[in-house]
Amino acid sequence: MSGQRPGSSDHDAEWWRDDVSYGAPYRDPYQEQQPAQQYQGHQPQPTPRQAAVPGQQGGRAEARRAQQQQQARAEVPPPAGPGGRAAARAAAKGKGRGGPAGPGGKKRNRKKVVAWVTAGTLGLVVATGGALYLKFSGNITTFDKDGLSTDRPDAAAPDANGNTPINVLLIGSDSRAGGNADLGGGEDGGARSDTTILLHVYADRKHAVGVSFPRDAMTPRPKCKLPNGKWTKEETSIQFNSAFSVGETDVGNPACTQNTVEKITGLRVDHTIVVNFQGFASMTSAIGGVNVCLPNAIYENDLNPKLPRKGKQIFPKGEQTVSGQKALDYVRLRHGVGDGSDIGRMKRQQAFLSALIKDVKGKGMDATTLLPLADAATKSLIVDEDLGSPTKLLSFALSMKNIDLHNIQFITAPWRFEGARVALTPEAAVLWQALKTGKTLDGQDANAAGAAPASQAPAAPASSAPAAPPAAVKGAGIKVSVYNGTTTAGLTTGAVNALKESNFTVGTVGNASTQTHATTLVQYGPGQKVSAQTVAALFPGATLESSTKAGINLVLGKDYAAANGGTTSPATTPTAIPSSIAQAARPADTAACDDVSYGPAGG
Repeated sequence: MSGQRPGSSDHDAEWWRDDVSYGAPYRDPYQEQQPAQQYQGHQPQPTPRQAAVPGQQGGRAEARRAQQQQQARAEVPPPAGPGGRAAARAAAKGKGRGGPAGPGGKKRNRKKVVAWVTAGTLGLVVATGGALYLKFSGNITTFDKDGLSTDRPDAAAPDANGNTPINVLLIGSDSRAGGNADLGGGEDGGARSDTTILLHVYADRKHAVGVSFPRDAMTPRPKCKLPNGKWTKEETSIQFNSAFSVGETDVGNPACTQNTVEKITGLRVDHTIVVNFQGFASMTSAIGGVNVCLPNAIYENDLNPKLPRKGKQIFPKGEQTVSGQKALDYVRLRHGVGDGSDIGRMKRQQAFLSALIKDVKGKGMDATTLLPLADAATKSLIVDEDLGSPTKLLSFALSMKNIDLHNIQFITAPWRFEGARVALTPEAAVLWQALKTGKTLDGQDANAAGAAPASQAPAAPASSAPAAPPAAVKGAGIKVSVYNGTTTAGLTTGAVNALKESNFTVGTVGNASTQTHATTLVQYGPGQKVSAQTVAALFPGATLESSTKAGINLVLGKDYAAANGGTTSPATTPTAIPSSIAQAARPADTAACDDVSYGPAGG
């Protein structure tokens, strides 16, 4: 096994230069008819028409005209100095018209030359632009929107400036179809989602956050359309990345993954983009590589644990630039660094994307950077129908051009271990709600000044998150006491009803000892953590707190009051984003070697 595998070539990275010789000298058609030597007087040369077959229509007339033109040019010897031959032709033209070419004549000729050059240049630009558009359009593949759920979250309401947030789902496919098999090192058919990130671009176009979904997370999955037109049944708890495999096709099922993300988050996904192995490798080669870092050296059997030996070193320790196959190996690397978990791999993927964005923005949005990248990208993308044109792709890319690197952040959806898998915690619901309301990770309001908070807009009611239905929570055998931790009167009534509808047993109901709770809290005694998690699942945003006292207490916070029609003032409502989420975020300007793994052996 070699560190550089087939398929990482970028031989067509400069495809746009094939038909244009930039910097080549202008070829005068008159000069091309003369021998390539210095002018030594009149030396008549046969014209193409003189060499024509006798009797061909127009042959002799064309020959006579050519001979007359040569005689006219011969009578005017070329002046010495620059432009001699061109001046001779100009003089010949002037004589042929019956008068010398004076200053006014030269000026008119120059204007004509400038006009023709300008027109030719504009024509070339238009033709080239059209050619690029057709080329890129021909590259793009779209998936059928008929596979999207009919029960989708409402679109976000525009802010005071008419801007709306954009949610783009990025899926990295591990399909082995075509040339991908050479890059992936696997033999399995079908396609799975190696990477899934929801990129949320705020309405102010000054903040963006990418949220990674653990592929092993157990989540609900809605009905999804199969290739034969039938729909699957809904699942309440299934591995997240199974959604992309529904139908077992080589191109995957991006519509099913989009449906699943919308179900989990309660956020409407505006666009979905799928990138395969070949596309990812080509894009990294097109921009000349990406700067990454590893806390220790990586060897062949780290990439392929089935190898019986350590093998050759693939990556050295520390910073390095990777592209093509090696870039793909870096973002897919799971073993030999950290605890070998998918959580650590997501950290490296986030570090890679941060470096990629930093590199592209640093090089500038010019043709040298964007043309090869656009060609590589559009040849490898599968996108939704609404994003299926170069213009729309470019528009989305440019929507992020003014976002400072520090305000482009990456995080992992809040999770916890659940046996051999992981599950999303109640804090994830807090994150989805914060994105809905325009709150950034650092607590800023990304809505334009004067815009109503999204939590007040009927299009996205706060009480609708998360998408996991409360009816799925089974509270039989669990007793809960309910306390109002705010100054909002009557807040416990709705919570008590929700608990009873899910078959919980309700104990004491009253006010908490303090009424300044920002977020809802579930307190639990020894051995009652699992039951407390069940309670928290019914109240999005609730956090868990262990106690030495037996029993389970539900303490309602201001977030619950705001989400359920309470009188808490929006000005004093907290962002509801726990500090643990904000502190775990990775801004795009983070140093390459910081936070690239997870676990005791991580860097």
